[in-house]
Amino acid sequence: MKNRWIALYVENQVGVLAKVSGLFSGKSYNLQSLTVGTTEDETVSRMTICVTSDDITFEQIKKQLNRMVEVIKVIDLTNVPIHMKEILFAKVKGVQSFQIDEVFRIAEVFSVQVVDIGEDSVLLECKLTERRNNELIGLLNSKFHGNIEIVRGGAVAIEAISTSCR
Repeated sequence: MKNRWIALYVENQVGVLAKVSGLFSGKSYNLQSLTVGTTEDETVSRMTICVTSDDITFEQIKKQLNRMVEVIKVIDLTNVPIHMKEILFAKVKGVQSFQIDEVFRIAEVFSVQVVDIGEDSVLLECKLTERRNNELIGLLNSKFHGNIEIVRGGAVAIEAISTSCR
């Protein structure tokens, strides 16, 4: 069992997301992440899906998605050079004035933006890889002992132009 990535081009119509996610829930596939947005063609949406499965199950998923009328194209991104980012907001709450500098240092090290600040809270906006976001969350939890709130979006990915990425 490992994480595998699929990009789907689908018709941009009401109910398509429900049908795709219904396929996963109906077959009890472990859907890790799903993001969707329109493309340069407003009639087409692109979904980026992460599923945890074995090889045989993953092949079944791809075949089932290919059979759906609304699916235009299925792209297996698992072993392809890609650029991938995940958006994450991290709110550090209840910080003392001397701790705010620490939050700013962490933001600088991780190259994330401070997008809002209050008397005792700092809001970070992160567009990092899933692994790097996990590292940031781990560090914030260790430094601020659970006084953080995390809102995480799914990852988006695009095939690389060169072969030196992942």
